[in-house]
Amino acid sequence: MLASAADVAWGGAPRVSIRPTARAGDFHKRAVKGADALIAAARLGGKVAFVVADAKTGLILEAANPVLPQPPACVTKTITSLYALDTLGAGFRFKTRLMATGPVVNGRLKGDLVLVGGGDPTLDTDDLADMAAALKQAGVHEVSGKFKVNSSALPFIKQIDKSQPDYLGYNPAVCGLNLNFNRVHFEWKRSASGYDVAMDARTKKYRPSVRIAKMRVVDRDLPIYTYKDSGGVDNWTVARRALGRNGSRWLPVRKPHLYAAEVFQTMARSQGISLPRAVEAKGATKGTVLVEHKSDELQVLLKALLKFSNNMTAEAIGMTASAARGGTGGSLKASAKKMTDWTVSHTGARKSKFVDHSGLGTGSRLTAGDMVSALVRQGPNGSLAHLLKPIALRDANGRVIKEHPIKVHAKTGTLNFVSNLAGYVTAPDGTQLAFAMFMADERRRAGVAKSDREAPQGAKSWNKAAKRLQQALIERWATLYGT
Repeated sequence: MLASAADVAWGGAPRVSIRPTARAGDFHKRAVKGADALIAAARLGGKVAFVVADAKTGLILEAANPVLPQPPACVTKTITSLYALDTLGAGFRFKTRLMATGPVVNGRLKGDLVLVGGGDPTLDTDDLADMAAALKQAGVHEVSGKFKVNSSALPFIKQIDKSQPDYLGYNPAVCGLNLNFNRVHFEWKRSASGYDVAMDARTKKYRPSVRIAKMRVVDRDLPIYTYKDSGGVDNWTVARRALGRNGSRWLPVRKPHLYAAEVFQTMARSQGISLPRAVEAKGATKGTVLVEHKSDELQVLLKALLKFSNNMTAEAIGMTASAARGGTGGSLKASAKKMTDWTVSHTGARKSKFVDHSGLGTGSRLTAGDMVSALVRQGPNGSLAHLLKPIALRDANGRVIKEHPIKVHAKTGTLNFVSNLAGYVTAPDGTQLAFAMFMADERRRAGVAKSDREAPQGAKSWNKAAKRLQQALIERWATLYGT
């Protein structure tokens, strides 16, 4: 009875209803986690550097370690693209030619036939098949002289980065005559007598076998692959226990000009044109152009480069640009030095250093501040922005969030324990930002044995954590700096 008659004061209940306090208009911004907290939560180790700026004015909005030189990895390809556009022009096309040193009389070429490379990084088996057919249409049915191959348009680079394992397909040779991204297709299948293996130059239409690269299956546990240059042939061995029932993979080619010559011989033979074994020619080829194959325009090649990040393509394009500026000095290092000098003079980057054009070599360095400076100079609607690929934002389970209000166009860069991202962000309100993020644990990277560099322990999970951090920073910036 007493409880039912109790006054509200007994329970301390308010006599006047409390009104909630209105939140400030920028509460959603103040609720965003700080960059330091996000970096700490990622637990990457090593160093994290980033800069984000207004893409139109260049005003720096937020930064961490902005002048710390970090390995740029494949973000290097954005600089290579700018370098090539400025030097060669968006409409530049690579040319691969068949030239004759003598006249064609009654279907017989009285002289040498020369396959002349122009550095085209996209030439493939299908293109050589078309060139062989065009040679026949040009009236050539027989060659009385030699069949020569000329790859002197670019320096010969046996491999992009010597510190990488020999068998990695993304680290091939590069020269003035390239084919199928300078990779050969290795395929195996278990049989009653052991394994049937094949080495071919396959593309969409064709898969001609090649002799320039050979494979032998041997009984051992490790190493999985060995390589030896012997008699002008890429000789490979593979550990039997590593093969399983069947499978395939791409291996690098170390003599791409001879690889292309052999495949062209096969395609010419299919047209009824028999060619002798190829011999190398150096210097400028004088004669008549019988057939000419042109690549797509440079801007098309660069868009594919920034999407698929092929290292050989980057090196061929970069060295071609350097050659157009007065020679490469006969080496990839000299060509990269030319690009370094260009970067300083054209973007204001003061601490840049490149040892190649792809970012595969670990000696390259770039700061987040310098990268953003280059992006701001180009602008969010400039030539580079239109070449960058869209980067999808994902939910906590890794699924792509469709129709996400934040739009990102950027270039990724990944090495073991290195993860980078640089490009442009468009916030939901249309605000455009330029950003660069370089994340690297160089001490951990240096501790990886050469034999383990294809997939070292812990690298995959580290990379996932880095990508989550990158997205968290992008979401932070879009929220804070969108008007």
